[in-house]
Amino acid sequence: MSVRLAMWSGPRNISTAMMRAWENRPDTTVWDEPLYAYYLQATGLDHPMRDEVIADGLPNWSDVTARVTGPIPDNATVFYLKHMTHHLLPAVGRDWLRDLTHVFLIRDPREVLLSYSRSIETVTLESIGFPQQAAIYDGLIADGQPAPLVIDSGEFLQSPREYLERICQHIGVAFTEAMLAWPAGRRESDGAWAPHWYTNVEASTGFAPWRERSGELAPELAEIERTARPIYDQLFAHRLRLDT
Repeated sequence: MSVRLAMWSGPRNISTAMMRAWENRPDTTVWDEPLYAYYLQATGLDHPMRDEVIADGLPNWSDVTARVTGPIPDNATVFYLKHMTHHLLPAVGRDWLRDLTHVFLIRDPREVLLSYSRSIETVTLESIGFPQQAAIYDGLIADGQPAPLVIDSGEFLQSPREYLERICQHIGVAFTEAMLAWPAGRRESDGAWAPHWYTNVEASTGFAPWRERSGELAPELAEIERTARPIYDQLFAHRLRLDT
């Protein structure tokens, strides 16, 4: 049995650490943000290392979806796809999503904004991917697909083992202890943007304990947080709870 696991997240979540956990499985190969090169090419946005990202990726979305739904590389049985929700632009077709198993990784918008604003000068609601994440979730339901699993990263970090066990159970693969600890350092599978974004995860050897992020949001970020909060709450209501 093979699984194509799409993990949908916004930026500054635990998405790269989650990718590390899955890549540490002997049966899994990963793809780091498959649509990022397309997203930058299509939007013209000036992200850090923009030229390197486009040169290293697939700027045509149909090439991405063909590879995602084609043979799983490296003779693996699990194909882990670390997707950013805002990379799925409206022009991208949606039929290919039916071939994937979907899990949503959410994070409190205040914590996202406190982290993301340190690395990106201009932050918008769309750039943190909250409305897109809700739209993808609703679109999958409207298409008749099973309700995707929703994982809140704050809760996950308080019980990584238990949540990983439940995710594995949900997608039909066995949990392995290898998902809880990995060697520090960079990976060949890391995106071209890793030198700008992955300093902390490169130093990691496992999931860091949850801690509340301190700090105050600037007024313009506080307004984004107010708009994002109901979207987060909507998905949070569907989250996996360990007591159910």
